[in-house]
Amino acid sequence: MNKVILMGRLTRDPEVRYTQTSNTLVASFSLAVNRRFVRQGEERQADFFNIVAWGKLGEFCSKYFKKGQQVGIIGRLQTRTWDDEQGQKHYVTEVVAEEAYFADSKRDSDAGSANFDATFGAMPSANPSTGSDFEISSGDDLPF
Repeated sequence: MNKVILMGRLTRDPEVRYTQTSNTLVASFSLAVNRRFVRQGEERQADFFNIVAWGKLGEFCSKYFKKGQQVGIIGRLQTRTWDDEQGQKHYVTEVVAEEAYFADSKRDSDAGSANFDATFGAMPSANPSTGSDFEISSGDDLPF
């Protein structure tokens, strides 16, 4: 199983580019994730992860994610290799995003009153006003 779940802050705005062959949008950005524990007398350490989001998810990230914003990413690890002009082989490990979420509190976010779902890649709730998949208006509606 290859599943990665991260929550951290963007170190830069997402960078958008398009593939040469199919003109598919790809957004890339870096996420700083604080380590869980702090050693006494030391500052909190963070790990930095490269994130890649393709297609509609990449479009969502490039439109709504900004440097410094706290986000959650669910995806998978992927390693790529390539040779440069000098014949030197390069390796890179990155997280390919499958889902993206806002993790800042609403008042910390500068999204304002924009009309969009706070997640991308997850199934929406059947009843968004209550956050529950089921709603019962009164006991009279029950069949038992």
